[in-house]
Amino acid sequence: KTTKTLLVSAYLEHRTNPRQVRVIAVVLREETVAYRCVLLCRNNQTHVSDGDLQIHNDHFGFRYGTADILCVIPSSCDTPSHVAVASAEYRHEFLEVKNENKKTESFNHTFTVCLSTMFDFNNVLQFVQSLEMFRLLGVSKVFVYKTSCSSKTQSVLNYYTRKGIIEVIPWSMSGFLNVSRGWLPSHGPGDLHYFGQIAALNDCLYRNMYRSKYVALHDVDELILPQTVKTWTELLPLLESKYNRNKCYMFENNVFPNNMTLPRSGTDPARWRGVPGVDVLAHLHQEPVTKEHVYEKFKIIVNPRLVIAVSVHGVLKSHSLNGCVWVDRNIARMYHTRAQMQVSLTSEQLVYDGRLLNYSETLIKAVNVTLSESGIL
Repeated sequence: KTTKTLLVSAYLEHRTNPRQVRVIAVVLREETVAYRCVLLCRNNQTHVSDGDLQIHNDHFGFRYGTADILCVIPSSCDTPSHVAVASAEYRHEFLEVKNENKKTESFNHTFTVCLSTMFDFNNVLQFVQSLEMFRLLGVSKVFVYKTSCSSKTQSVLNYYTRKGIIEVIPWSMSGFLNVSRGWLPSHGPGDLHYFGQIAALNDCLYRNMYRSKYVALHDVDELILPQTVKTWTELLPLLESKYNRNKCYMFENNVFPNNMTLPRSGTDPARWRGVPGVDVLAHLHQEPVTKEHVYEKFKIIVNPRLVIAVSVHGVLKSHSLNGCVWVDRNIARMYHTRAQMQVSLTSEQLVYDGRLLNYSETLIKAVNVTLSESGIL
């Protein structure tokens, strides 16, 4: 009997006793399946065991949701290289088991950004501005889970890939499921939330478990900006000192409506006018801070080794995390350049915030270089 289960990736779980292989999957939540795991061990042995299904709590009411299938590794099995997960009678298709080596220091990257799923994407200018801002903030790697994009976006992705800054993960969930373009069933028909965003974010978390000291879960229209220092490299020691090291850090959401453009001074490169997308430097006025909106759609920076499962906004399940904490907005906060959320506001009610201009001179030069070298200009 075939199942309604999509296997995404597999990772060695060093934090359990006994060790396990964690298979990230998308499952039909109403389906009851008896999974079995087939482990290929390094000592040329094969081990078969039951798979323990754990469906993530955040599925936003869609029929399909992200899940972990946990496969116990027996003591007789040296580190498994591959795993297959199936129902009892089904043929085996093996996934490579990643994260063979556990690390606690000397990571490849200090900061990695996991971007949300990319589909039908053509917001080229804001994408380049965000990537260059990430770099100014101290990020050295960005993961993009790509379903589809415009040719100009692809040129930019190719450019950053050649530079070693971006890693593009082909994301073909829409080839298997009727994915939704919305975050609720009422916002867009489909069987799975927002092109499988939660599965992508969890894969990115585990993919960088032992590659990166910190991981930021982000959308491309969001920037977490320190207020007292200039980089995340300077910010994180401040947060660890103030709030504790074993925390996830939540940053308040501040909306800068991209449908309202107010007068600005001297930061409008004429060269960008033909580039598709939003210019964040043209939107320096934010909606007034309200409790109703500032704690919505927040994003986090976290040590991935403290986390078991994440959702779009925050941590679902932790390993040794001592909770999540709201970062004081006067230390750092998130700048979210997007469609207006408080729809009744007029432009006169928006509040000016020019923090981004502290980066503008360097940012404009970097964006111009990227747009030129990627063939957009």
